[in-house]
Amino acid sequence: MRYIYLNPDNTGFKEILSKKIYVDKTMMLSVLNVFIDESNKYICVSRPRRFGKTIATKMMCAYYSKGCDSREIFSKLKISKAKNYEQYLNKLNFIKIDVASEYQNARMKDEMLTDLQAKILREFKAQFPEIKFRDNETLANCMMEVFAATGETFVIILDEYDCLVRDTFGTHLFADYLEFLNGLFKSEPLSSAISLAYITGILPVVRDRVQSKLNNFEEYTILDAQQLSEFVGFTEKEVKPLCRRFRVDFQECKRHYDGYAQNGYEIYNPESVVKCMITKQFDNHWNRTSTYAVIRDRIKAGFKGIKEDVIAMIGGGSVEVNVGRYMNTMTDFYNKDDVFTYLIHLGYLAYNKVDKTCRIPNLEVQQEWLNAIEDIDTYEVTDQIVKDSKELLKQTILKNSEAVAKALDLSHIHVTSNRSYNNEDALQSAIYLSYLYARNEYTVIKEMTTGKGFADVVYIPVNPEKPAMVIELKHNKSTESALAQIKERRYFDSLEHYTGNLLLVAINYDEKSKTHECEITELVK
Repeated sequence: MRYIYLNPDNTGFKEILSKKIYVDKTMMLSVLNVFIDESNKYICVSRPRRFGKTIATKMMCAYYSKGCDSREIFSKLKISKAKNYEQYLNKLNFIKIDVASEYQNARMKDEMLTDLQAKILREFKAQFPEIKFRDNETLANCMMEVFAATGETFVIILDEYDCLVRDTFGTHLFADYLEFLNGLFKSEPLSSAISLAYITGILPVVRDRVQSKLNNFEEYTILDAQQLSEFVGFTEKEVKPLCRRFRVDFQECKRHYDGYAQNGYEIYNPESVVKCMITKQFDNHWNRTSTYAVIRDRIKAGFKGIKEDVIAMIGGGSVEVNVGRYMNTMTDFYNKDDVFTYLIHLGYLAYNKVDKTCRIPNLEVQQEWLNAIEDIDTYEVTDQIVKDSKELLKQTILKNSEAVAKALDLSHIHVTSNRSYNNEDALQSAIYLSYLYARNEYTVIKEMTTGKGFADVVYIPVNPEKPAMVIELKHNKSTESALAQIKERRYFDSLEHYTGNLLLVAINYDEKSKTHECEITELVK
């Protein structure tokens, strides 16, 4: 007999291993093993869709479940080298509930939890025939009965736990769900029967609705995954060998799918990387499973400062964000910080916890932002910016300094409506916005270590036949001083492996006239 909820087998993980591409993330189990039976055994792991949440739960099932023998499977994987590998291998009772699937497939939505617990009860009766379970027994009571009779404990997983929180607020089912969660995770007697509780979804614990039911959970989020950071998505160390194996350009892969940095790890979108390897196309793979409407609908609210920040980010800049006020819902938004934090959790923005800023992570996601704002009347200027930036790149390569200066004058206006016009950050944002189109053909490096200092912005072409560009910005000085600094500090030395010509672009912003000057010199190598 195959069990679905209680002690299922390892079929799901075997199917994952049989796919053309599998990236070994089994060392995550070694981290989770440390939590078992400890005070921090309640874990909430949230990350964007298609970032491997369900794959992780299938891996956990194969490893912990007493319903299978997975020694041969894991003996070939990284976890087999861990010191705590043997400790829990197929030694714990395991319960896995896919909340989203249960909800979607329920014939009577309001009876979903009752029907679910009835199905799980049947499996308890089959696997523990010596224990007399009462009819209509709850899952919480079933676990306590087993623990009381045998001393055996459980690992319990709720996959897509936030589905009912998002979709059923205010309904009878929502109230039942709170009671269900309370019985599982706030019952002191049951706590001893749980070795590990693992809930996963898109959003962290919702603060204003189920906080009291789940406030004992430690959160590992896209904002800060802590010890689980390297398991959020694919790391650069994992992507490079995939690119070699499938003969895919790594730098292009990085530009399209990287950007979610976590505690020293460069995190790539796993869904997009896999599809890129298979199709050999740098396309918007991840976003084909959703719609840019989620961005459009949120920014249409028009909160103060959101338009200027969106335009700055589209140009490649970062903006400050306070992620501490968001209530982790999909309905309650009170300011731009709430919107940006929500979009960080969904993967449409990346968060830098050091400087508390967010940005658009990569080219794939940037296209979704461009698609979204095309549908918003108040962003009509952005359409023209994209077209102008394409022409500006052409004029820069032609060394048309006057065209560059005029373009910056215009971009500066777009990015400074709610900030100091003379702010240096606004000047950098104007650069990024003016050269928005260049991101399609260049790798953009900000404050690149070059020669004897840091170049403000460096554009390295994907096609070596095009010139690289070193841009130096000055404020109330002169283009001559900017150009002299580029040459004196030899900002071009770090591009010695680049075989094409270099454009040295010196830009000065005059605060009084609110205009830009530009001088472009070609350095032939």
